[in-house]
Amino acid sequence: MTPNTTHPNNPNSSFVVHQPELSDSEYQTIANFVHKESGINLLEGKKELVRARLAKRISKLQFPNFKSYFQYIMQDKSGDEMVFLLDALATNLTSFWREPQHFDFMAKVFLPELEKRRKRPGGGGPKLRIWSCACSSGEEPYTIAMVVMDKSPYFAHGGDFRILATDLSTKVLNIGKKGEYGPESVKNIPPTTLRTYLTKVPHEKGGDHWKINDNIRKLVSFRRYNLMDPSPLKHPMDLIFCRNVMIYFDRDTIAKLVAKFYKALDVGGYLFIGHSESLSGLTHNFQYVAPCIYRKTSP
Repeated sequence: MTPNTTHPNNPNSSFVVHQPELSDSEYQTIANFVHKESGINLLEGKKELVRARLAKRISKLQFPNFKSYFQYIMQDKSGDEMVFLLDALATNLTSFWREPQHFDFMAKVFLPELEKRRKRPGGGGPKLRIWSCACSSGEEPYTIAMVVMDKSPYFAHGGDFRILATDLSTKVLNIGKKGEYGPESVKNIPPTTLRTYLTKVPHEKGGDHWKINDNIRKLVSFRRYNLMDPSPLKHPMDLIFCRNVMIYFDRDTIAKLVAKFYKALDVGGYLFIGHSESLSGLTHNFQYVAPCIYRKTSP
């Protein structure tokens, strides 16, 4: 199935700009599909959000209703339209130094502790692997990189330090890869850090933006990844950030995700979750360290 290609400026065109209604059954079909493909749990209260976010796309492709648009998604062998659908419905709220207690813990506990362990005979040397899940537009992984550069010369200079940054949305990943942010986005970056790791550049629409310097950008690899898919990792992680993501998942999905993270971490590694999230009530093997901070203590 392909969308109608008639043009609104053509007097013989049947194209009509409209805002299609989303029936309860259509909403449930989309919600079930999104849950199956991404783990995101669209509750009943999200119906209007789904309608608003998809209506423009449906009008642009000139489908008469949500049903025909969904049929198009299911028949699109390239999978591109499914990616667009998930992009549109994913929530991407982020900022530099968001939930700063995690970065304080990194600087004061995690990095010194790991450095001590790595320096022991057979400890592996200055190797550091961090996974930023649901990294959105890149502020989180770049903050991680700056903290390591500032607080741990052992890993930052001459070490084997890499950050994997993954997200479901290709749109926000492209922003992260570009590494350019407006004045409002960088307001939480400490002034000294801002001057050290970002460069002011003119913006095409006027005014100035800030661009992440190459020495930080090269530490971060951006990749599209669906948390419901098998793990993308080739090596154990020392630290995993998965913050403010599990609030969109149901209990069974969260349990599977937490088990996946436990398997992905090296012994002694940490999991950081969002301030509104908790693993309490779930069966898991993590050791509670502090609010939103958990540790893997055994294989």
